[in-house]
Amino acid sequence: MKDFRRKRGFERASDLVANRVRTASETRGFAVSRLLTHWDEIIGADLCGMARPIDIIYGKSFGATLTLLVKGAEAPMVEMQKETIRERVNACYGYAAIQKVRLTQTTPRGFAEEQSPFAAGPQKPQVTPAARQKAAQTVEIVDDTSLRDALERLGANVISQSKQK
Repeated sequence: MKDFRRKRGFERASDLVANRVRTASETRGFAVSRLLTHWDEIIGADLCGMARPIDIIYGKSFGATLTLLVKGAEAPMVEMQKETIRERVNACYGYAAIQKVRLTQTTPRGFAEEQSPFAAGPQKPQVTPAARQKAAQTVEIVDDTSLRDALERLGANVISQSKQK
């Protein structure tokens, strides 16, 4: 039976959850949970936002395959850095544990799915009365009223965008 006596004073939060983190990471193939908890330090600031480890599969021969989750647009950049990633991860393990790095763009198993934030689209430029007037003066020679109105709206938007930039 475990001894549940508390130490004197406070305990570090990392000590309280260390066993649970280790158990959860071992079920995903991560023998060294440091790879998950210190991913940004191991892989570097340039790559940590682009790739996230989701699985390690050990084969019959020596060496394992590390699977990384990447976003579609960033996959070519991470693909070019696979050897660097493998070297840095193996440095964390202390030996050549990882032989192959595989990229996937699917959702990871067991982790919360990433959700794309739905941001508002680009705002329309505010058309100023001066831009409207300038556009109206430019297209007043056009005889067709519907064409003149369309060109006036187009001209006012173009003038407003060029002034806002």
